[in-house]
Amino acid sequence: MVRLFNVYTISSFVALGGVLYGFDVSSMSGIVATPQYKDYYGNPLGATQGGITGAIAAGSLLGALCSSVLGDWLSRKVAIQLGTVTWCIGASLQAASNGVPMLIMGRIIAGYCIGVTSTLIPIYQSEIAPRKIRGRIVSIQHFAICLGILIMYFVQYGCSFLDSQAVFRLPWALQTIPAILLFLGLFWLPRSPRWLASKDRWDEVLHVIAFLRTPDCNISDPLVLAEYKEIEEQIRIEREENSNSYGELFGKKMCKRVLLGMAAQGWSQLTGVNMLLYFIVYFLNSAGISNTLLASSFQYIIFIVATVPTMLWTDQWGRRTSLLIGSLCVAFWMFVIAGLFARFGQPNPVPDQPYTWIIVGHPAASRAIQASVYLASASFAMSWGPIEWMYPPEIVPLRIRAKAVSFSTATNWVTSFALSVALPPLLRTIRWRVFVIFGCLNVAAFIHVWFVFPETKQRTLEEMDEIFEHGEPVWRSFTGVRYKPSRLDTLAKEIEQGKFGMHRRVHIEVYEAVESKSGIGP
Repeated sequence: MVRLFNVYTISSFVALGGVLYGFDVSSMSGIVATPQYKDYYGNPLGATQGGITGAIAAGSLLGALCSSVLGDWLSRKVAIQLGTVTWCIGASLQAASNGVPMLIMGRIIAGYCIGVTSTLIPIYQSEIAPRKIRGRIVSIQHFAICLGILIMYFVQYGCSFLDSQAVFRLPWALQTIPAILLFLGLFWLPRSPRWLASKDRWDEVLHVIAFLRTPDCNISDPLVLAEYKEIEEQIRIEREENSNSYGELFGKKMCKRVLLGMAAQGWSQLTGVNMLLYFIVYFLNSAGISNTLLASSFQYIIFIVATVPTMLWTDQWGRRTSLLIGSLCVAFWMFVIAGLFARFGQPNPVPDQPYTWIIVGHPAASRAIQASVYLASASFAMSWGPIEWMYPPEIVPLRIRAKAVSFSTATNWVTSFALSVALPPLLRTIRWRVFVIFGCLNVAAFIHVWFVFPETKQRTLEEMDEIFEHGEPVWRSFTGVRYKPSRLDTLAKEIEQGKFGMHRRVHIEVYEAVESKSGIGP
């Protein structure tokens, strides 16, 4: 019996880093329309507001690029702890900011933490998860992001009734709470067994796998020994190739996988749903929706609820199928929103507004736009949202995993930063045509996934070489190629039948030696 409780508990706790990411996403959405924010920061519009919003993405880009070095050197969990420290510094600067420059600086520093944690947490989760539920485990990260968005938005909504600068200062200050909890709690969590193996700490590898996979930490369990042997074999093969440099990332053998990870993160931003999350208040105001703060909250509730089916069943219906259906659905709703704005909208006669195109006197069209925004968000939350985090770390080998995922996460933040800066002025110039652009980008994402993205569900991390080097073309079917059963099960049966008896005895002797030195039993 697999000891799933440990995996779920550990992954859920470390996903507090995802809560911080969610705080980032909604840290401006409930504040930008408040009079206190506008008065204190000089009613920032266009590029100024884009710079404030996008500053955290700029810091996240730097953090993502540094995460590979930190994650390989210090371990995944210690690097995450360092990231939480920078988050607390950045959040404090935002809460105490005396102008736009200090606010931007605080968001850049906080963003550094998001870059580190959004890279290393999915890696950590994928490296401790059993193959059959790896998608579910890593999707906890996206669920935590959605939860963070929802919590921060309701904090902002509650603070909006205050008549002071606490409207924006209090929500920004409260962002430090989950960071402090994550920093402290990580001291009690195990290191990744794959990272331990890369450092030749094999006795600890055996202990951690047994702790994660068996109810009694049984190192003699055939599945434990099979996973240990598979990791050991993969490390041996990777060392024979004698390369873990940045140059290998874009070499002939690994280039496709690295680019796929980058594409998964890039397309998730180009679907346009994060635009809806960042600037939901703008869109609802321009659509003629009253009480936009309350109306926006429904989007965040839908966003988190829609994540649950993917968490539960993505390991059954697969990554590829989810991405294909999600791209088509988001494209459809983007085109619907564009069509409604084009048909019923008119220029905004009020100057100094972030939106220059409004709908007046068409309540049915306004409600249809509101519903379409909700459905686009739900479609994203059931597809690209979780899978953008699970796909990049599972398709690359251990020796370059942190480096490759740092590039994919950096792609996320480059795209996010560009959209954050560009969208406010675009909304004032090309107006509803922005939604047409994002609709077309979703169609392009569908085509790319169809022809290039292989299915990876229920495969071990060590089996990805087989999929990418010996698999059939993926475009032949909607669901991708079917692969033979995982070799991990076969290996476990062989160990149980005694075919690897000497290997099994050696590891028991290793464990007993460690036990006698440390005085720690199973």
